[in-house]
Amino acid sequence: MSAVLIDTDPGIDDAVAILFALKAGLDVKAITTVSGNVPADRGCVNARKVLELIGVDTIPVAAGTQAPLVRPYPKDPFSHGDDGLADTGRPEPTLPADRRFAPDLILEVAEAYAGDLVILALGPLTNIALALLKDPRLAARVRRIYLIGGAYGLTEHSYRRATGDNPVSEWNVYVDPEAAQQVFGSGIPITALGLEVGTHPDLRLRAEHQDRLAAAQRPEARFLLDVAAFVRDRGFDSYCGLIDSMAVAAAIDPTVVRTQRHPVAVETTGTVTLGQTVVDVREHFRWEHLPELDIAVTADHDRVLTMIVEALSADPEAHR
Repeated sequence: MSAVLIDTDPGIDDAVAILFALKAGLDVKAITTVSGNVPADRGCVNARKVLELIGVDTIPVAAGTQAPLVRPYPKDPFSHGDDGLADTGRPEPTLPADRRFAPDLILEVAEAYAGDLVILALGPLTNIALALLKDPRLAARVRRIYLIGGAYGLTEHSYRRATGDNPVSEWNVYVDPEAAQQVFGSGIPITALGLEVGTHPDLRLRAEHQDRLAAAQRPEARFLLDVAAFVRDRGFDSYCGLIDSMAVAAAIDPTVVRTQRHPVAVETTGTVTLGQTVVDVREHFRWEHLPELDIAVTADHDRVLTMIVEALSADPEAHR
């Protein structure tokens, strides 16, 4: 089993993804937090709250910078609640934050598990970009990044449910497009789980899923039910709490998604298109200088939902 580092901005869907990863048995070596859904310092608190929810106290959690690489930190148009965790009222964590700077922790973990490290990038890519700037050797030490990011225009859901603060962008890339551009071009193999699969109508909890979660009487299962209720009360569907879990599912079993390999550019200067991930699919005159990503086009959402619900409903001894 590969070593895993989760870079995240929790955030409701990030919190669910962290719970899913741990309950599914991924070998998570560290969690780093980045400013996205919430500022990095708040995310560091929330990540520790999530760990304490399931009694995990051995994973270091370190915060990164509070702002994107070169631009102001934008306001998320989607609220994750006053606490960033669906207003679930989780107590302040007793687990201390790791004092290392998140990019430094990324580099340390990558060196320790060189060639066998998988990164689940659930938020903007600022931390990973900063780590690459400090030590470009990181690119050769990471086996693959499973990235929640991008709206590639390969299905209608890509733009109908765009999450950035313009009609054609996805939030994680929109927050720090320069960081995305750098990471995309780093040479690290990337599986991009964009809005094509992350906001698909089939990624929603149905009655049988909710019944299973309720019957489990586990705090992590209750948390997902609370997240689903929170987003429904605000006029959204439960996929909003499950987007980031797509990266976890793909890391566990890459066959849950079908990918296409395409060259991708990131828009960093557009007035109404900032953060757009532009796929060059032309038959002629295609740009040869663009990095290529493995982009998820479709997913077996029923299988993903089963994986999530079973993991969060399981007895705590089941994944040991």
